[in-house]
Amino acid sequence: MFGWFKSERRECRKKVKQDRKHLEEKTRRFLKSYLDADQTRKPQFYRAVEDISKKCQPAELIGQPEKDDRRFAEATSQAALQMVLDRVGRFSTDDKVDDFVTDACATVAMAYHHAAGVYVGDEKMKKLGTAAVHLLTMATLYIPAEKE
Repeated sequence: MFGWFKSERRECRKKVKQDRKHLEEKTRRFLKSYLDADQTRKPQFYRAVEDISKKCQPAELIGQPEKDDRRFAEATSQAALQMVLDRVGRFSTDDKVDDFVTDACATVAMAYHHAAGVYVGDEKMKKLGTAAVHLLTMATLYIPAEKE
């Protein structure tokens, strides 16, 4: 039984290391840009993370009443991480729009990894993940309210 916990902790550490390498800087940049943006630009941030979140959610788990929330969060995070990796390989870093979208993907990946409990043992990543979750939550509340 304790071997299972040990392997799970090892897997979390591996994911944290991967997230530090591919997501941390981009998420920080996105969140800082969001905080620096005026009220007329903030909806762009909301739309970006909301759209990416929807694109990354596993279709086979959406709408299932007994879905595993942790598995859902992990799958969504992995899809967003893959988008980051694909975008980094495809686009130059000189394009602000491409950087914005890539940073939004990183923020979504980090938010869902936080929701999956990956950052429990890492206080720094937990704080950044919490900020990403807050932004995603604001986006999911803002977008439907904007349509009304």
